[in-house]
Amino acid sequence: MGQQAVLATSGYQAAEYCIITHSLTEPKPMPAYSHRFCVAPMMDWTDRHDRVFLRLFSANTLLYTEMVTSAALQHGDAGYLLKYSQIEQPVALQLGGSDPRQLAQAAATGAAAGYAEINLNVGCPSDRVQSGAFGACLMAEPGLVADCVAAMQASVSIPVTVKCRIGIDDRDSEAELFDFVDTVASAGCTTFIIHARKAILSGLSPKENREIPPLNYERVFGVKSQFPHLSIVINGGITTLDQASDLLQRVDGVMLGREAYQNPYVLHEVDSKLFGAAPKSLSRLDYLQQYLPYVESELQQGTPLRHMARHLMGLFKGQSGGKLFRRHLSDNCHRSDASIGVLLDAAAFVS
Repeated sequence: MGQQAVLATSGYQAAEYCIITHSLTEPKPMPAYSHRFCVAPMMDWTDRHDRVFLRLFSANTLLYTEMVTSAALQHGDAGYLLKYSQIEQPVALQLGGSDPRQLAQAAATGAAAGYAEINLNVGCPSDRVQSGAFGACLMAEPGLVADCVAAMQASVSIPVTVKCRIGIDDRDSEAELFDFVDTVASAGCTTFIIHARKAILSGLSPKENREIPPLNYERVFGVKSQFPHLSIVINGGITTLDQASDLLQRVDGVMLGREAYQNPYVLHEVDSKLFGAAPKSLSRLDYLQQYLPYVESELQQGTPLRHMARHLMGLFKGQSGGKLFRRHLSDNCHRSDASIGVLLDAAAFVS
């Protein structure tokens, strides 16, 4: 397929890609959404460019930002940190922190920016997060988490949710998890996204914490059984929509992590298989074509191509020409003069 054919996109209007940089004090209307299928917040991966790309595959998937700390919003450039494109909606903002007042302010800022939900990170096990006294280490302090949730709830009219683990270190019993959920739910949280692994806070890297502690889906099912009035979303080790569909027989929602990033085409059938929409017949190349207008718009605003192109590396995973596609992007998207032509030339390997 030639460059002109690749450029024959489905023609999104430029206005659909306008970046939200409005006042952070004026409330915006909230979009309707469901937790039935979500893509996890992933540091260095689910930035605003990736979320625009993933939205092309599914209108119903709930997307999450990378974690943004409440301190960064208070002391940094909140407008830059919260910038997004309207096409990403529904999209939730994940916050990290442990100071109730600071989190309340951050939540209000996020709500004013137009995010559909505020999510509190109580699951990240990295040393950097622990040194800031938030993330998974907060599972040892359910009372503090409850205080944070209560403060955030009081500052916004949109949902405040919590993403956690099934436990940490040697505090991973069913009773301790139930106590954590019960305590935080008493502060008004009605939705818990639970990574079905415990976090080991010393001795394992964040990557190892996503792989080494064994999955325990039954523990998450137990939470749903114990608290049937709560919405429970399961995360961890989910790689297929068939697996997601099976899990939805036991919980209210599923959250896909690395698979959604490393093989984004897996989202192609989410709307039809999990939300009852009509099937789509779009190919991987079709989705690349649909992404091009956004890339062109961002290039015109001075965004380097590499910021958008890096999210395409898994698009042709397992396909003929896929390795050559990835190699071409890797070799060329970092050039200072890299243009849309890099993507068009890469597309020739899979056409």
